[in-house]
Amino acid sequence: MSGEEPRTSGRPGPGPLGVGGAGESCTARAAAEAREVYVSLVRRITASGVRDTAQEVRELGSLPAALSRWLTERHLLDQRHTRLSSPERALRELLLEHEREVRTAGETLLRSALAIDDVLGLLPTTRLGGRESVQVEFFEDREELRRRLEELDALSRVELLAMRTTFPEPAVLRASLANDLRWTAQGSAGRMLVAAQALRGHGVGHFLDALSEAGIAVRVAPTVPLYMNILDRAVTVVAIGRDDDDGGPAGDLVLHSLELARCFRQVFEHCWLAARPYPGCRRAHGAADFSPQEREVLALLAVGAKDEAIARRLGCSERTLRRLLTQITEKLGAPSRFAAGVRAARLGLVD
Repeated sequence: MSGEEPRTSGRPGPGPLGVGGAGESCTARAAAEAREVYVSLVRRITASGVRDTAQEVRELGSLPAALSRWLTERHLLDQRHTRLSSPERALRELLLEHEREVRTAGETLLRSALAIDDVLGLLPTTRLGGRESVQVEFFEDREELRRRLEELDALSRVELLAMRTTFPEPAVLRASLANDLRWTAQGSAGRMLVAAQALRGHGVGHFLDALSEAGIAVRVAPTVPLYMNILDRAVTVVAIGRDDDDGGPAGDLVLHSLELARCFRQVFEHCWLAARPYPGCRRAHGAADFSPQEREVLALLAVGAKDEAIARRLGCSERTLRRLLTQITEKLGAPSRFAAGVRAARLGLVD
């Protein structure tokens, strides 16, 4: 090596990286100069064909601290600032360093997750005096309840069971849907049982369709006994009405009890078995999914034609027609022949 100054004559040396009046521009200039110095030094080494270690040490030792730090952080210069490394070797060392950091971070996250599981496992098992200690929260304000449910949903990791006798206004439904979709994205399982009358609410169909598409099973029952949530078989949220006898306030109870949750879950399962799948969760069929005969039946259903007239039009028996109607309503996920005609018209299957 020639021993000459490693930067272009007349160019002032940069200050510390990221420091100085120029801010980011100072950092960019220092980085550019570090790259320039590195390339210049490598060219001198390769041009001579012989590596003069003593001269290399002297020249590297004369580099400004900011340049040395930039090169060292990228493994292009060793920690003692006495020897350059090739880009290939520097890249290999950077990858190994990154791999070690990722492995360490993964081990730390795993330890934290196991610690959380251990603590959560202790929450519902705390008992006093040989009896289960039941923590009860009461909310009169639904907005406060929603905030509390968001906290509980964040802790829920396995299962959510829900009963709905009614639904709130569309704005609340939209906010609830966003939270529910985030919850399902974590991989938790969910089922919702809905009273048939509740389906009439504005925005309810879109809400339930979105939940169904996200993987939550939805069923409909003629009546549902409770407005309720059961989280992880440990926490139960129940809406209570006004008691006309004692004038007690209406509101919602949050019950932290394994035994109570087990009892409410039995009520849910009994009602769930008697309910029917929510028709909106069926796949929407197109015209190609129906034969010409089925589309003709749909068109006649849409205008309210009777079975006798439809069978005569098709040239078949009423028994054959009933089998055909069953196939069509199952395809559409409709609860009745009239609903099948309406849904077919809505989907554009009939003219």
